[in-house]
Amino acid sequence: MRKFIYILSFFIGITFTSFAQNKLASDQGAPSAKFMKFYPNPAASAINFDFQRGYDNSFSLLIFNFMGKKVYEIKNTPSRINLNLEDFYRGIYVFQLRDKNGATLESGKFQVLK
Repeated sequence: MRKFIYILSFFIGITFTSFAQNKLASDQGAPSAKFMKFYPNPAASAINFDFQRGYDNSFSLLIFNFMGKKVYEIKNTPSRINLNLEDFYRGIYVFQLRDKNGATLESGKFQVLK
């Protein structure tokens, strides 16, 4: 009987913890929609970035390699970006969409296959 109580309390603890974490994330005003979508991922020759909402031409798109070095930057972004990956090495890259003050609005990662 004692083992049953321990197992039951363990599952109740997990359920409560999951509920509490989900509640905290929703309380912090996490955005429900992304600013942009990017495709294809993984990409071989080019990747596209399309704004879904909140487009402002004062945004900047920065791309970093997996070591954290900035490898590409587009200032005053257009609403649709087609980025040629010819000069990119195979690997994982991180992008950041920043506003005119430098605050990161969105980030993500994509893979380059060659």
